Amino acid sequence: MGKRVLHDRYFKQAKAEGYAARSAYKLTEIDDRHKILGRGTRVLDLGCSPGSWLQVASERVGPKGRVVGIDLKPVAIPEPANVRTFVGDMRTADAGEWCRAAGGARFDAVISDMAPNTTGAGDDLVSAQLCREVLAVLPRAIKPGGRLVMKILEGSEYTAVLRETNRLFDDAKGFKPKASRDVSREMFIVAWRYKGPLEHVDLDEAGEAPMEPTGDSAGTTTGPRP
Repeated sequence: MGKRVLHDRYFKQAKAEGYAARSAYKLTEIDDRHKILGRGTRVLDLGCSPGSWLQVASERVGPKGRVVGIDLKPVAIPEPANVRTFVGDMRTADAGEWCRAAGGARFDAVISDMAPNTTGAGDDLVSAQLCREVLAVLPRAIKPGGRLVMKILEGSEYTAVLRETNRLFDDAKGFKPKASRDVSREMFIVAWRYKGPLEHVDLDEAGEAPMEPTGDSAGTTTGPRP
């Protein structure tokens, strides 16, 4: 009961602080611990509705950063000045359009809080497939050395997805924030320093050279804390 009351506190706190959902505190804790977001960086949020992760990312990257989100459904929040959202399917959408919306460059970090519509049977398999779809987007969107956070439900495919992520990054680990309910199987795969393949995308419609990275996106990436 006490633990449930604690989790109810996250819900009430989200309402009081204007976040679209309690999941905002999961990303906050992940970033506090692992330093995925940074001032002036470019962040792509896959499956961004209702918008709580967009809100946190917007605050963390600051006015010189850019946050782009895509979801099949529109977000439930007013877009902050440094946020742009698209309604569509990430599997078929034009990643170049996302990059252009972020200032004409690939993203320093990709984040995803996507989860399946739970049925109780096979949810973990659907979650693993969503993660693999996120990984499939990376060559079109993330920059070399970029960072990743994505939600996955623990199950028979969890270890395989973590291993696949490790092949694309220098390091990848599982993390469960305190804001996650004890009964939930959700975990977050956190990965640093993307080294996987890159596909060509049209970063600038005018054919000009892409903008240089700003702030923390210039030349450095951040790994896990000891």
